[in-house]
Amino acid sequence: MAGIEPEEQLKELGSTLAGIEQVLDLDAMRRDIVELREQSADPDLWNDQERAQSVTRRLSYLESELGRVEGLRQRLDDVDTLYELAKEMDDADTRTEADDELAGLHKAVQQLEVRTLMSGEYDSREALVTINAQAGGVDAADWAEQLQRMYLRWAERHNYPTEVYDTSYAEEAGIKSTTFTVKAPYAYGTLRGEHGTHRLVRISPFDNQGRRQTSFAGLDVVPVVERSDHVDIDENDLRVDVYRSSGPGGQGVNTTDSAVRITHLPSGIVVSCQNERSQIQNKATAMNVLQAKLLERKRQEEAEKMSALRGEGTSSWGTQIRNYVLHPYQIVKDLRTGVEVGNPTSVLDGDIDEFIEAEIRWMRKQEQ
Repeated sequence: MAGIEPEEQLKELGSTLAGIEQVLDLDAMRRDIVELREQSADPDLWNDQERAQSVTRRLSYLESELGRVEGLRQRLDDVDTLYELAKEMDDADTRTEADDELAGLHKAVQQLEVRTLMSGEYDSREALVTINAQAGGVDAADWAEQLQRMYLRWAERHNYPTEVYDTSYAEEAGIKSTTFTVKAPYAYGTLRGEHGTHRLVRISPFDNQGRRQTSFAGLDVVPVVERSDHVDIDENDLRVDVYRSSGPGGQGVNTTDSAVRITHLPSGIVVSCQNERSQIQNKATAMNVLQAKLLERKRQEEAEKMSALRGEGTSSWGTQIRNYVLHPYQIVKDLRTGVEVGNPTSVLDGDIDEFIEAEIRWMRKQEQ
């Protein structure tokens, strides 16, 4: 918005925010908050731990979202007043303060606008994320572990709870695979653009000759299933294996065969869980993961059928999506949106919102 007078910028931002408020339906949000507060005050709610956690997470999210929108509206009013003061007092410092606040507001409104673009059937769900090491040997296993840390740090930055269900450690370093959930409303809609192959180029710390190595890790994002979802799973189609949990630390879980691996024979999907001490709990969690993956497969098949009926080609955005180059120069670049960041250290520490917001806008255009 450079070159536009502050009054016009404020007017445009106010109009954009009004559109966001209409899409989010603040009155409905307030009604939901009142209802959820009543539910959370019911002492019998915690008889069902899963439902209680869902209610409290939803309430926390709505309160935060409503506060965010109302806070932006207040900031718009305040910066307007600040410009008036700067004009009346002919104060350059106050004008600079107002300009800085206006720039921050512009960015904050843009970020909130991205939320209104998430209107897919499952976008409001929590996310189930699976990362697998691909080509690149030990470097790929190390890269998969770095990606896991990146997404967990991203969630931590946003105060989103996470739970790691299963991690399969590689022999020398890193991990073969991991599965975890991001327990926040719209986590799936936010992260689904991250689905695909992530490519790392660096000097390998595992090569005694210091050669450059390219390695790959695949990321899969699916929506967490809810009680209203129905996925038929025939017990005869399942192979259930139990084994001893493994991994660094936490020796208490390693003393019994509590970990569970479930193979869905018709589809070849394999899921596992080892974070609970009880084999029964691990099996229940693994079944939820399997249902989520089968639900996503069903959704993709339906989308492909609709694309075929419309005569559209299949989307290829789920293949290689982003390059992380640490040598001979440093850059992270998204292959679909063109977004580039010259500080890979910050990105790998979870600073990926710029990529995510650009993906959401890009996917919305692809789906129109």
